[in-house]
Amino acid sequence: QVQLVESGGGLVQSGGSLRLSCQASGRAFSGYTMGWFRQAPGKEREFVAAIAWTSGITAYADSVKGRFIISRDSAKNTVYLQMYSLKPEDTAVYRCAAAPSAYVYAENYNYWGQGTQVTVSS
Repeated sequence: QVQLVESGGGLVQSGGSLRLSCQASGRAFSGYTMGWFRQAPGKEREFVAAIAWTSGITAYADSVKGRFIISRDSAKNTVYLQMYSLKPEDTAVYRCAAAPSAYVYAENYNYWGQGTQVTVSS
């Protein structure tokens, strides 16, 4: 049973930082791509960042490029999203997901976490 459990969300002031974690379990994730997505109230789910587990190749949405960093710790089976220079428009529920593909722009995410709330105050 694959499980993805996010943590690290919270309330932060504009310009602040947060680090989200996604603890993955239930299988080996080599050959997978791990992604972070977010959804704000009344808006569609949005891709944020992804990392190919084996190669470490990363991809980012233009809206977060230069501010967010995705990484993974294979020994801990954990994916991180370090967020800097947060803006009120980054406020959303952030969810971790896994796709059975080594392609960092994979679209077939079939495992999802429950999400963690990030709120950025102005």
